[in-house]
Amino acid sequence: MRALGLQASWSIARRDLNAGLRGLRLLFVCLFLGVATLAAIGSLTTSITSEISARGQTILGGDIEARMSQREASESEKQTLRALGTMSETIRLRAMANAMGAGDTDGPAAVLTELKGVDGAYPLYGTLLLRAGSYAPLPADRILIGEALAERLQIKPGNALRYGTATFTIAGIIAEEPDRVGEGFTLGPVAIVSLDGLRRTGLIQPGSLYESKYRVRVAPGTDVEALRKRLEDEQAEAGWSFRDRENAAPGTSRFIERMGQFLSLIGLTALVIAGIGVSNGVSSYLAIKRGGIATFKVLGATSADIERIYLMQIGTVAAIAIACGLIVGALLPPALIAVLGDVLPVQPGFRIHPLPLITSAAYGLLIAYIFTLPPLDRARTLPVAAILRAHVEPRSRLDRRSVAGVVLGVLAVLAIALGTAREPLFSAAVLGATAAVLGLLLLLGWGISAIARRVPRPRRPLWRLAIANLYRPGAQTSALVIALGLALTLFVTLAGVQTSLTAEIDRTVPKKAPNQFVLDIPSDQEARFRQIVAKEAPAAELNVVPALRGRIVAYAGQRVADMEELPEGAWFLRGERGVTYSATLPEGSDLVAGQWWAPDYAGAPLISLDEEAAKTLNLKIGDSMTVSVLGREIEAKIASLRKVNWDSMGFNYVMVFSPSALASAPHSLTATITMDEAQGAGVTRALLAAFPGVSVIAVAEVVEQISGLLEQMSGAIVAAASIAIFAGVAVLIGAIAASRQARSYDSVILKTLGATRWQILGTQAMEYALLAATLALVSLALGMGAAWYVIVQVFEFGWAPDWGVVLATLAGGAIITLGIGLAGSIPLMSLRPSRALREL
Repeated sequence: MRALGLQASWSIARRDLNAGLRGLRLLFVCLFLGVATLAAIGSLTTSITSEISARGQTILGGDIEARMSQREASESEKQTLRALGTMSETIRLRAMANAMGAGDTDGPAAVLTELKGVDGAYPLYGTLLLRAGSYAPLPADRILIGEALAERLQIKPGNALRYGTATFTIAGIIAEEPDRVGEGFTLGPVAIVSLDGLRRTGLIQPGSLYESKYRVRVAPGTDVEALRKRLEDEQAEAGWSFRDRENAAPGTSRFIERMGQFLSLIGLTALVIAGIGVSNGVSSYLAIKRGGIATFKVLGATSADIERIYLMQIGTVAAIAIACGLIVGALLPPALIAVLGDVLPVQPGFRIHPLPLITSAAYGLLIAYIFTLPPLDRARTLPVAAILRAHVEPRSRLDRRSVAGVVLGVLAVLAIALGTAREPLFSAAVLGATAAVLGLLLLLGWGISAIARRVPRPRRPLWRLAIANLYRPGAQTSALVIALGLALTLFVTLAGVQTSLTAEIDRTVPKKAPNQFVLDIPSDQEARFRQIVAKEAPAAELNVVPALRGRIVAYAGQRVADMEELPEGAWFLRGERGVTYSATLPEGSDLVAGQWWAPDYAGAPLISLDEEAAKTLNLKIGDSMTVSVLGREIEAKIASLRKVNWDSMGFNYVMVFSPSALASAPHSLTATITMDEAQGAGVTRALLAAFPGVSVIAVAEVVEQISGLLEQMSGAIVAAASIAIFAGVAVLIGAIAASRQARSYDSVILKTLGATRWQILGTQAMEYALLAATLALVSLALGMGAAWYVIVQVFEFGWAPDWGVVLATLAGGAIITLGIGLAGSIPLMSLRPSRALREL
């Protein structure tokens, strides 16, 4: 018989599809879930990063930005920047806002804020929006405040607000600050004054912690990246940091991209898991069509005809599922943006992003192809007699062509995943772990079947039947093990991640943490500061340290500016960091290598470095580092390495200098105060009265912000991982569907022999219970291993799961999955033997 042509094959396939989609519904659901998840995550991530890139000028506040800490640019340096285009100058610092005459005494007396002084040219791009009225350059005695500050101090326009030694009248409430995202992380609400108004406060003093920024609007068509690089070369020793509009918010972009990549990998894992459901669904569908396939072959249809007809059917459903997933994935980001609101750094508008949709579609097609080939290969290659006996004598061997096709499909998935990843090694690790878990569960399924075949037969018939179900012909033990194992593993992983994040929040505040940080204490007023605190809180513990800002510009003979890419984990090379000096080993540090300098050491500059930073940069005792402080480059030799206790909530520095290197530089002091919480308000009032320029940070407020961020991260992980759990449930349903015919046969025979419905259902409950009990320890180990990797390696937090919650989640997950499995078996209870035997 001649092979059927494409038209004839499609005609048969279409008529078969018109008769019903039973068996292919699972394929549709699995592909739809996986593709929609990937498309939504990819579209949302691309929307945010694209919006940040498109609004680079507004977010940065200019085309080029030069910034420096603890000093302002000299007039000659400003002239250099003005020669490039229109320049705008801003100064930003932390400062305490004191409400005066608000008419309500219930609010706090003072609030930590981000005070920003701007010149008349601000903003160069975008618009500073007010809740009422429009923005105009401010007189020296007027101030604009953020909505959060107005709510906390219960103040409104017309009220008075004091900063340092100056009093301002509130001129308006800020609705939108155009360069807010580019300013980075802040510890309080914003307030804006003119530069003259900022200088009235007396907060800008030698050694004060503030940041000067100079934004420049250049002529259209200027290559800003080349201009930035030229400025970095020309001003290499000036202590400036430069950014351009193409990288306006690097920290935010890095976080969004990495979080998006992590969530995308979870989505891809869910799609791979769903692929097993696809395989089960296709197997179930082809089992239903077994009689038709055998009839086709008897009538002379070739293997190619069979493959073509059913590949068209499966491909049609898969294409529809992928198309629906892409539509939902493209339309979902606006809804997510509306729900998340202010959590996101920007609010991008609706836009179709082709790349994540194409990538998601490619994943969907490849996963469908990989997991459809094995069951389709068996339908294509088996002779008629083997097809008709498949439910009692199944064959699982694949021919070389199908094996090669599966291998090529897997390689294509890996190529896309690694080729589009920001961190290929991380992506490879996640995909490798997923493959290893699936392989382990598959081997475990085979092992359970082998052991069940060899154990002594129980005397009780129901237990004997339950164990026999694990190895009988057509048993879906491996598929059930994979389904149950994946579901339980994912439940454990989520419990481990969430409880560790909760513990991270609790651990952020150790048992004996300071209650307050105090910044910008005049360096010559330490004794007075201690006296004031002792008067208000006699039992308070103080830790006072010098505070400066510095930037690592070179180490081990290489300049940081010349590096194309920073070493992995070298976060401290990005911009300026806090530096200090000390005659003795600082609190919260342990010396692990080298020696500490003598208290009276006055020689060449020495530095003590955090041991993790030293490992990251491959530095050792005796190597040199160059740090730019206040525009002056200081070359120092590494004298010691320290283990820093970052969880102490005290002052922890990557770099500590010998006193002779920095003591003569203008600087201020910072302090931590550990005391009774009830004394905090009194200490704050006394310090602000004596030192109007200091900033007092309550540890509780910092922890609240960190907790909010961790909760948002946890919510995103749970949302993405829930799709993987749904995929695992779909795999379980698919395994039940794939074994439906064999179980129907068993049910009918048992009913004919007198078994009741509850006995048949009890047999299956025992079977699933045996599998769940066997998988509990395996899932616990796999799930906690995955959770450990996410917490420790991805987010670099401490590992502290709540084992009680984890075990309870494991038990609950087992009950849920067993319930789903039994629910899928209930339809078998209503089968009538006479009707079922005619259909077998």
